[in-house]
Amino acid sequence: MATADLVSNVEVWPAPTSNAFGQEFRLYDAASTRSSIVEEFYRTNHINQTYSFVLEMKEKHLKFNKRKMGIWDCCELLNEYVDESDPDLDEPQIEHLLQTAEALRKDYPNEDWLHLTGLIHDLGKVLLHPAFGEEPQWAVVGDTFPLGCAFDDAIVHSQYFKENPDYSNPLYNSRNGIYTEGCGLDKLVMSWGHDEYMYQVMKFNNSTLPPQALFAIRYHSFYALHQAGAYARFMNDLDREMMPWLLILNKHDLYSKSKVLIDVEEVKPYYLSLIDKYFPKELQW
Repeated sequence: MATADLVSNVEVWPAPTSNAFGQEFRLYDAASTRSSIVEEFYRTNHINQTYSFVLEMKEKHLKFNKRKMGIWDCCELLNEYVDESDPDLDEPQIEHLLQTAEALRKDYPNEDWLHLTGLIHDLGKVLLHPAFGEEPQWAVVGDTFPLGCAFDDAIVHSQYFKENPDYSNPLYNSRNGIYTEGCGLDKLVMSWGHDEYMYQVMKFNNSTLPPQALFAIRYHSFYALHQAGAYARFMNDLDREMMPWLLILNKHDLYSKSKVLIDVEEVKPYYLSLIDKYFPKELQW
């Protein structure tokens, strides 16, 4: 299916108009049962996510020596976690994964790789698990952003970057920092989290999902770019070609969050068949 056809596809899945708490989506300044939790998360995240921290995390986690397990096993490991950065949902992660996957399945029934992309897009959150070092939530979840250049005001709760050591580092705090315009998103050192980790897991384990899936998973939390257009100056032609797929995943990731839960046992056989198609039985994590 051509990209233009995907973008203009007639929507079968009706996107909800409110989140699991009856509010509009991604209202970070609105009073809610989770607003204080979310703001404190981003304060800690923005202070501690530095260029050097990301390099340390890559050294720690990209050896893929933590555990061998299949994709569905990883989905089940996430059952006990709730994302503290998310103002829209407080359900266990497996419910969010299936909500995203099923929304994509309804809108794009012939793109089975896209359904699986929805299911696995957040599996990098397994870094929260004790077997993976039990990383703090601020180092795993939340919106992502580049390090090595100035922090953009489009990043949620950007006021807290003033306490980040990179904020006053002349090597990193200019508009382009260590990068050149048009260098490509893959040249950026992004804040460390589940997006980059899952992307690297897929590459290391030779997943046969198409490049569009890897791109969408790697940047699905880069909201400053795909919602506000910040940092677009670093994109190259390949990034622009891939962007519609990222927007498709983002739409179904964000707007599928609700209290309407998926019957896991009913849909499990379908997703197991896709896992067998695109992944080895066991992956190194």
